[in-house]
Amino acid sequence: MTATRIASRFAALKEAGRAGLVTYLVAGDPDPATSLKLIAGLPRAGADFLEIGMPFSDPMADGPAIQAAALRALKAGMTLRGTLDLVRRFRAGINGEGDATTPVVLMGYYNPIYRYGVPAFLADAKAAGVDGLIVVDLPPEEDDELFNPALQSGIDFIRLTAPTTDDARLPVVLDRASGFVYYVAITGITGTKSAAAADVAVAVERLRRHTTLPLAVGFGIKTPDQAEAVARVADAAVVGTALVQRLAANLDGANRAKPGLIDAVLGDVAALAAGVRAARRSAGGASR
Repeated sequence: MTATRIASRFAALKEAGRAGLVTYLVAGDPDPATSLKLIAGLPRAGADFLEIGMPFSDPMADGPAIQAAALRALKAGMTLRGTLDLVRRFRAGINGEGDATTPVVLMGYYNPIYRYGVPAFLADAKAAGVDGLIVVDLPPEEDDELFNPALQSGIDFIRLTAPTTDDARLPVVLDRASGFVYYVAITGITGTKSAAAADVAVAVERLRRHTTLPLAVGFGIKTPDQAEAVARVADAAVVGTALVQRLAANLDGANRAKPGLIDAVLGDVAALAAGVRAARRSAGGASR
C-alpha cells in the first residue's frame, strides 16, 4: 500500500533516532528529462521524503524563486499529467533502477486537480506511486471533495499549520489529518525569510500537545545549520527554495541546464542531509 510509505519511513527514522530530510523541487524544472534525473538522485543524496511541486501559474504561497521554477516547468511543457508520469518513471527507475520505498508527496494548488477531475486524478496518482498530497489553498472547511476521496484512495492528505494557527483553530486543522503535519515556520511566502530555531522549538512543543502525527517543519530553512536546528526538535526538516535557487543558478540564459547542475543540487542535498543526521547526535539523542 503506497500510503504506508510515509508511516513506514517515519517509523524507521524514529528507530534510528533521527529526523528526516524532505526535499522540494518543482516537477519539470528546468525540463522534464533533467527533472527526472534530479528526482531520481535525491534519495541517494540523502533525502528521506520527496516533495514534488505541481507547477501552477498562480502559486499564492510561493516566493519568487519557486514561482519562477513553476513558470520554467510550464514553458517546458510540464502538466499535471506529466507530473504524475514523472512520479511513475521515478518508481520504475532510470535504466531499471526504480525506487519503491521513498515516500512521494505532491504539493500544490487545487485548480489543476479540479480541472483534471478528482476521481481520475486520485486514481492516476495512486497508480503512479504518490503517497500524499499537500494542497495549499484548500482550508479544512472547503476540502471535503478532495480530502475524503484521497483518504479512501489510500493517499495521505497532509494539513498545514502556521504560527498564526491558534489553539482554538488547531483541532479543526488537525481533524482527520494523516501522514504528517506540515508546520509552516514563517508568516509569509516561501524563500523570503529564515525560521528562528527558538520559535520553531516552541511551536513544535505546542503542536505535540494536539497530535501524535509526525511533525515536519518547512518554509525558511535554507542551510545545513538551519536544517540541523529544526531536526533537533521536529521529525523532519523541509527544504525547497534553497534547492530551487541552486538549480536556477546553474541555468544558462535560455533556462537550459548547464553541465554540473545535477551534481550542484544533489551536493546541497547531501550537505543538508548531513546536518539533519548530525542534529540528535549533537543534542544527545532523539527528542521523542
